[in-house]
Amino acid sequence: MFPHIEVRYLYAVIVLAEELSFTRAAHRLHITQSTLSKQITEIEKQNRFPLFTRDNKKIVELTDAGRIFVEGARSSLLNMERTVHLARAAHDEGDSVLLIGHSPYADQAWVSAILEIRLSLYPTLRLRLISQFSIELVRSVMAGELNLALVTAPPEDSQITTAPFASTPLYAVLPQTHAAAEKDHIVLQDLANDEWILFGRRVHPVVHGAIMDAAQREGIAPKHAHEIITAQQAVHLVSEHVGVAILTKPAALGVRAEGVVVKPLSDRSLCFQTCVIMRSDDNSRLANEFARSFLRKYAPQRLPPKQMELWLSS
Repeated sequence: MFPHIEVRYLYAVIVLAEELSFTRAAHRLHITQSTLSKQITEIEKQNRFPLFTRDNKKIVELTDAGRIFVEGARSSLLNMERTVHLARAAHDEGDSVLLIGHSPYADQAWVSAILEIRLSLYPTLRLRLISQFSIELVRSVMAGELNLALVTAPPEDSQITTAPFASTPLYAVLPQTHAAAEKDHIVLQDLANDEWILFGRRVHPVVHGAIMDAAQREGIAPKHAHEIITAQQAVHLVSEHVGVAILTKPAALGVRAEGVVVKPLSDRSLCFQTCVIMRSDDNSRLANEFARSFLRKYAPQRLPPKQMELWLSS
């Protein structure tokens, strides 16, 4: 699709489209801002159309042509990554290896269940566990870099098949001195006057979006929402009285700090399904058998009939 454009240039466009900032994009790419600017300018000159609108040399947004270009670039890189993975798998076909992804905040009971599974047809099966953020897990599964992944609130996409196995609610992390710290359950209105500390949109886009949508329904405009990457960062900020944090259950309950309390949120729209996900066209007997074995550990009767047939048939 892009025979005359280097792969690293395509990736540069994608990262800049996500960040809309030369500073942040260059930092992610580990290059200088001037190098990044030259790469983008060269692509635009080669193709004779602008990818981004600029105001005083600062990125404002993608152009219509830029949006189409970025979509195609993502597809091209995805296909390339998948091709490399399939070739590597063919080279190593003598080994029974499963690559399984999970969030850094995954419930450790889920990880333990993965490690406990033994398949009679694959006595030499080896597992490789890879920790990534949710959006990265989805991309890695679609690219064929992971066979399976455990993802909370995966996006709807025809390229992946999902099977829920656990409900994952959200929790509020509060200073002990907070007015709502003694309540058994917290509602968002209890937090309306606080600064919010949330996982960044790029870390957990569905959960981040659901929190902001729920706030809008309640007529709440969060004050200076701080975006964090780790639960430890969030709890530390709460202990420093910077604000209140809203985290998924495993993340919230996995860390503790003096002077901080953790309370469940009662809003039903802020409870998410954690799912096993696979690529829709993955016909690997090994991957499917492993997924079925994992799901049998977690109330398979809750699965819709179609997913029951797909995942749990013998």
